[in-house]
Amino acid sequence: MQAIRLSVALVVLAAAAVLLLNLNSCGGSSNSGPVNPPPSTTPVAPHVQHVVLIIQENRTPDNLFHGLPNADIASAGLDSNGQTITLQPIRLANKYDLGHRHVDFVNMYDNGKMDGANKVRSCDPITNPGCPPNSQFQYVNPSEVAPYFQLAEQYTFGDRMFQTNQGPSFPAHQFIISGTSAPTATSNLFASENPYIDRGCTAIPGAWVWMIDPSGVESSKMYPCFEHQTLNDLLDKAGISWKYYTPSANSIWTGPNAIQHMCGAVGTQCQAPGWAQHVITQPAQVLKDISSGQLAAVSWVIPTGQASDHPATNDGSGPSWVASIVNAIGNSSYWSNTVIIITWDDWGGWYDHVPPPKVVNDGTSWGSGYVYGFRVPLLVVSPYAKAGYVSQVTHDFGSILHFIEGSFGLPSLGYADARADDLSDCFDFTQSPIPFHAIKAPLDAAHFLNDKSAPLDPDDE
Repeated sequence: MQAIRLSVALVVLAAAAVLLLNLNSCGGSSNSGPVNPPPSTTPVAPHVQHVVLIIQENRTPDNLFHGLPNADIASAGLDSNGQTITLQPIRLANKYDLGHRHVDFVNMYDNGKMDGANKVRSCDPITNPGCPPNSQFQYVNPSEVAPYFQLAEQYTFGDRMFQTNQGPSFPAHQFIISGTSAPTATSNLFASENPYIDRGCTAIPGAWVWMIDPSGVESSKMYPCFEHQTLNDLLDKAGISWKYYTPSANSIWTGPNAIQHMCGAVGTQCQAPGWAQHVITQPAQVLKDISSGQLAAVSWVIPTGQASDHPATNDGSGPSWVASIVNAIGNSSYWSNTVIIITWDDWGGWYDHVPPPKVVNDGTSWGSGYVYGFRVPLLVVSPYAKAGYVSQVTHDFGSILHFIEGSFGLPSLGYADARADDLSDCFDFTQSPIPFHAIKAPLDAAHFLNDKSAPLDPDDE
């Protein structure tokens, strides 16, 4: 019963979003999204002509930014037995993955006590004999992620960035393009789990995702092809260019693949008009587009599995991958008018000590009301980002959408973006622009441009 009760989880909008949909939708079909959504309240950010959103995988601040000055990072945490467990260092390219589905969120969250990390599904000692005890209580050796620390110390680090959802990658990547994981604009169900790696409108017949209902119960399944408005649609309507770089058209990381009108599935291929123009199945192409002056106004950049930071999949090159994009922009004419936002799509099962706050405060205990997912890191890089600033303002994936809407004068989608802040505390557009200094990294852009290895997709979480 506790799991059901706490499954407030992806009710992300079950309490909140259903309310938002009722308030912000003026009728309309289930295929069209909110009709006449309210305009964004964010003023157009001066100087911003390009936004690059880089999405890495499966880390918490306690795990990835151990010892970052001025940030709220724990060195130890409590388990469900009341024992204090000291976090231990590991390699970024560790060889085991942890559970990070909704049930793992429920167990770790433990009604807001944040003492259930030891109940997160850990590695199998038979298939992963090197997996240590208390494997959830780990942090990445800072020397292996030095480029991330350079970015955090030179620009802005988000200390209170939370997943909007409380589960794994598939719903997270839906929130990152549209602020919801609902199948339609008027549905009160939301995707919460992705038990298969094959996701979206090109998934095999019979594929499904778990859906969560307003009572917090994962009681139904649905084919993972949805239909509602996305930020990409707002950009198209305004004539603003965008690209989505991804290692595979059909992976759970490729958000547009699960939106019917964006994919236009014919068998296992997306063939909607504009698909090939917008969805680029070669992440390193973003480096070529920067150098050739072809950077879109808004870019989503999804890494290969090797460069993703995803446990058991990555090869340790993630910090260099991110640094190569930042350096390419910083050393180009784009630096003066570009904002680079770097975040991670979910917590990956790693310990984090900060309990997610309620978004809908219904005056009851932690066990009810809509609660965010766990913290994920956030880096905001721009000549107008506050230098060496640690943001204590609560952000979520909707904050990124809200910022983009405000920067380009777009209306609100009316989902998580309508409830979230707009990242404005991370910027000072009146300051003297920060001159760019290259981020030192073991690998440079040439490594990724010349890499001929087959890109890995994520696992099924």
